[in-house]
Amino acid sequence: MSARAPSLPKFDSGGLGKVAVLMGGHSAEREISFMSGGGVLKALLSRGVDAHAFDPAERDLSALKTEGFSRCFIALHGRFGEDGTVQGALELLGIPYTGSGVMASSIAIDKVMTKRVWLAEGIPTPRYALLRRGQFTGEQLAKVCDDLGLPLIVKPAREGSSLGLSKVRAHSEMADAVARAAALDADVLCEQFISGDEVTCPVLGAGEGAHALPVIRIVAPDGNYDYQHKYFTDDTQYLVPCGLPPGEESAIQDIVLKAYRVLGCRGWGRVDVMIDKATRKPYLLELNTSPGMTGHSLVPMSARAVGIDYEELCMQLLASAALDQQKGRPAT
Repeated sequence: MSARAPSLPKFDSGGLGKVAVLMGGHSAEREISFMSGGGVLKALLSRGVDAHAFDPAERDLSALKTEGFSRCFIALHGRFGEDGTVQGALELLGIPYTGSGVMASSIAIDKVMTKRVWLAEGIPTPRYALLRRGQFTGEQLAKVCDDLGLPLIVKPAREGSSLGLSKVRAHSEMADAVARAAALDADVLCEQFISGDEVTCPVLGAGEGAHALPVIRIVAPDGNYDYQHKYFTDDTQYLVPCGLPPGEESAIQDIVLKAYRVLGCRGWGRVDVMIDKATRKPYLLELNTSPGMTGHSLVPMSARAVGIDYEELCMQLLASAALDQQKGRPAT
């Protein structure tokens, strides 16, 4: 698959109407959402869009209707923004929005549900076990370690930005790792650790018109791509072109596109992937339906590699705003 720029609808800024950039919100990723939303707002204003910041944690969403907003750019991350709740409210208000609809958003935010769908469709993802807060014993923790092998990954089922994530290297570390994840979510995902290259692949568009952007290979200090390294340091290397062996990038783009389509995603998204160093088999970890748009974010980085600058990316995403009831057709 060639790394070509997706053909998305383009609108003149005057035809986009009054636009709300939703940022902040109630999730644990509120700080990052402000960073994403601030960048998007600045980009849209630079292109002449009548864009305004809107924090759903501070204002009732009904104000979007009463104040005449015609579409929303969702720069919210995590729960109450990326999980179908805001999308459902906007459906009721009849205001088109960027990104995936209600069902795709609610499935993708839940890493366990995403795995179940992907496994049913033959899409490779690491083996896992689900623990529920307060409903497990020490013997069960030991069994998870034995079944999945060590090291393994423990994380909340419905958080992003590596919040609450731990790499467990010994049985003795398991209880603390599960407690850390359970502090953020009642469902705790324990996942087989895949040792190898860490990559991510963004997607733009909808249905058969969706296109994968270039794969980015992530090289973090000591392999620790955590919250701090994602957003607040310059120690992580992002390789575009990714430098993978011939044929691997296109194979990853193909499986990522399938994963995106089977969840019913639209607008944009980003799939995180681990490549087993021994077998070179890719394993899909999760799909982000409202990816970051900060200075360290990966979708803008990948888009630049095919000639789409940050401002143009924001405009294309805004132009693709839609409602589920429109069956993924762009707003007019």
